[in-house]
Amino acid sequence: MQLGNVVVGQSGGPTSVINSSLVGVFKTAKDAGCPHVYGMRNGIEGLLKENFIEMSDYVKNDLDIELLKRTPSSFLGTCRYKLPDFTKDEETYKKIFAILNKMDIKHFFYIGGNDSMDTIDKLSKYSEIIKSDITFIGIPKTIDNDLACTDHTPGYGSAAKYIAAAMKEIIRDATTYSTDSINVVEIMGRDAGWLTCAATLSRSEDCAGPDIICLPEKVFDYDKFMNKIADIRKEKKVITIAVSEGIKTADGKYVCEANRRSMTEDAFGHKTLGGTALYLADFIGGETGVKSRGIVFSTLQRCASHLVSRRDITEAFTAGADGVQLALNGETGKMITFERISNNPYQLKTSSCPASAVANVAKMVPDEWIINDGAYVSKEFAEYARPLIIGELSPFMVDGLPRHLFLD
Repeated sequence: MQLGNVVVGQSGGPTSVINSSLVGVFKTAKDAGCPHVYGMRNGIEGLLKENFIEMSDYVKNDLDIELLKRTPSSFLGTCRYKLPDFTKDEETYKKIFAILNKMDIKHFFYIGGNDSMDTIDKLSKYSEIIKSDITFIGIPKTIDNDLACTDHTPGYGSAAKYIAAAMKEIIRDATTYSTDSINVVEIMGRDAGWLTCAATLSRSEDCAGPDIICLPEKVFDYDKFMNKIADIRKEKKVITIAVSEGIKTADGKYVCEANRRSMTEDAFGHKTLGGTALYLADFIGGETGVKSRGIVFSTLQRCASHLVSRRDITEAFTAGADGVQLALNGETGKMITFERISNNPYQLKTSSCPASAVANVAKMVPDEWIINDGAYVSKEFAEYARPLIIGELSPFMVDGLPRHLFLD
């Protein structure tokens, strides 16, 4: 077992349980005897600026640990920074390793998604070339649930729980009136529709669930879409539709592009999405004359820690803790993965895979789970997702509101 100083960072979009993974790294490393656990402020960008904190200065006791586990968003701050190819820009890597060596870092952990695993892959490969003994381990995180090689990702269960609960409330609210109405609910998901699929979990004995679910995995066709609405209107006065923000038409354009003059891009070339539901609600209202409303969950679905899944927060901690054990055993260039053993009873074990197998790859919703001519999802999806939303973990309430741990 190789002990030594640890550095950990968070990258990409936050989740309501990403800090539970951070706690898993911190507590396991300290319990193992690692002298220092440093936190990068704003991920790899913070590392390059030598902007760190000593985690023990802020997480001082068991109460702080429990507070941090319940705190949404990224405690250390985040970034969307794409490391260059080291064959084209070696100076960036020389700077990173000079900083790591100056701090006597032996283990590097990055909590993030596809792009973060690209960072782990590149750093571990460069480390091998220069014969460094630093280990690099990725801790999975994303509400999108689109990482390859793992059954699901920490963050997804809590976001799915929020979406399903909010969908039930929206449907209950919409049925208050006797007039016809159509609600279009926009849910995050650029390439993969895992989050939008979660809307079907609202179906139960007290809720019919959404009537249409539109995913990025299927081409969006306006005519087919409006025909489905017309068919449903023959039997129902109130219609609820769940759509992924990233749905595209046959020409490859995002539906939300129809309502925007231009779309900005991040460092990884991803277009900034949003407004799909608002545009479709206007379109539907114009075509049908029916009162139509667009509802956008936006950041609420990834930061609603007041409705966190206990199972999700526990698995997020486990991912961080097992990542430390992996590094202490000398592994590098790996990402922690989840392998489901059974649904009923729900059983899971952790393993690992090369970060290169996850970097810049998106795992799609299986085609066989998309039914009704691309307008709904099957019971097999519900059987897969429902165990992930089970259990609650109440926040610590102060003056009627949740208390969080934070950095100035």
